[in-house]
Amino acid sequence: MRFYNKKKVLLLAITIASVAIVAYLIMIGLSEMILSQQIERLYSTSRNISVNTFSSEQIKDLPEPVQKYFTYSLEEGQHYVSYVKLKHAGEFRQNENQKWMPIEGEEYFTTETPGFIWIGKISLLPLLWITGIDMYSEGKGVFQIKLLSIITIADTPKGKELDESELMRWLAEAPLFPTALLPSNFLRWEPVDSDSAKAIIDYAGTRAEVLFHFDREGKIVQMTADRYRAVDNSFVKEKWLGHYSSYAIAENMMIPWNIEVSWNSEIGNFTYAKFNIKDIQYDKPVKY
Repeated sequence: MRFYNKKKVLLLAITIASVAIVAYLIMIGLSEMILSQQIERLYSTSRNISVNTFSSEQIKDLPEPVQKYFTYSLEEGQHYVSYVKLKHAGEFRQNENQKWMPIEGEEYFTTETPGFIWIGKISLLPLLWITGIDMYSEGKGVFQIKLLSIITIADTPKGKELDESELMRWLAEAPLFPTALLPSNFLRWEPVDSDSAKAIIDYAGTRAEVLFHFDREGKIVQMTADRYRAVDNSFVKEKWLGHYSSYAIAENMMIPWNIEVSWNSEIGNFTYAKFNIKDIQYDKPVKY
């Protein structure tokens, strides 16, 4: 009798474990399907503009450091980038007292209309992870943290502050696809001094500004901006800084392969992300 009870318990444990594994796999499949749909929707909102080409005539009236940047980063006749996808590795932390955690991410961009989806994954334990999803699509921003990529455990309040913050992120990451920084019906440049200039974007009723700093060669090496930061379910504006390095060629364009991002608050600089790009592809509008 005792042997029979032990056998029943073992069978019950196996059944529960099997159900848990199936549920786990279903959740992973669901999360992948949802992300694929979001990426497909993002790409569908923006037209292919690769027939457009860069000419030095386009930049002759721009601030001098911006002219130097495009001369450095683009070749005459370079086709405009319409869609971007990349993979990165790196480190991430949420606050000054937190230790650095390894992170892997994918990001997808559109350029004819500004848009992006970033998916960053941090492993906590084997088979247990959290995912950050940062998004700007059709003029609206979203930032969520999900357990196992599907269970929402944090959702930043939506509204004009988040929309501006996410549009600003798109602008700050545009050096990864330089043709998006050429003047357009929603982007313009203003002079500041001999080694910096301000990029201003007005899109879908939202305005964002980023001050880019250039070195003597023409590379964008730093950006600064006043960006909304979510703190305790509300927003505060803080100084936002980015550093770009390790420039190398990507499909005839010079781009930074390392990006480091910080907040500057009353207690000083707080670096929270260090990303190094592992792969970047242009005009292949499908999910990895």
